[in-house]
Amino acid sequence: MNKNYKLKKKGVLLLSGGLDSTTCLAIALEQGFDVYALTIDYGQRHNFEIKTSVNIAEKYKVKKHSIIKVELGQFGGSALTDDIEVPKDRKENEMQEIPITYVPARNTVFLSLALAWAETLESNDIFIGVNALDYSGYPDCRPEYIASFEKTANLATKSGVSGNKFTIHTPLINMSKADIIRLGIKLNVNYKLTSSCYDPKKDGKPCGHCDACILRQKGFNEISSKDPLNYS
Repeated sequence: MNKNYKLKKKGVLLLSGGLDSTTCLAIALEQGFDVYALTIDYGQRHNFEIKTSVNIAEKYKVKKHSIIKVELGQFGGSALTDDIEVPKDRKENEMQEIPITYVPARNTVFLSLALAWAETLESNDIFIGVNALDYSGYPDCRPEYIASFEKTANLATKSGVSGNKFTIHTPLINMSKADIIRLGIKLNVNYKLTSSCYDPKKDGKPCGHCDACILRQKGFNEISSKDPLNYS
């Protein structure tokens, strides 16, 4: 083997198929990671994003893409998994309280699955595209939550207690949606492949009125760029 050859680090990345996780994927690749993408089919009403995650994983040639089915929809309790109307046309100040689109313990479940795969792969790096600035209503997107989970990961795993500590990478957590998009464009992210809408039409076309659509369009508008998705 060439002495100058260096194996890439393995990173497990939670890939929803949305704007944030795709930008996070581009960042992980830019940092030189071999990315193992994990998508969770949790019974979400906007399951069109599962299809987009497949397209994105293929486009970016991730090392492996795994889709795991976890039926959080059996519990309900969220507009994303239950027969509850998705809020539309809300003002930004209305988005700061924990919304009905919050899925109980979702990121804890997701990160636990990513942690299990990472330990199996002998990877110490997990990427998640959470953001606490433009949408601070979700309690499992806050920096203090991520720090707490990272601590738990290192207390609860063979790898962690053996000294091979895990790092939960959240490169977008303190960025505005506009800054995320600006960085993604710099990294040549094709946002036409992504899906952000909480209540898309059957063909996947975004509604343009849910919180996710509103914040996405706001981000593109703030950098004077056109969102490639068709909202009409």
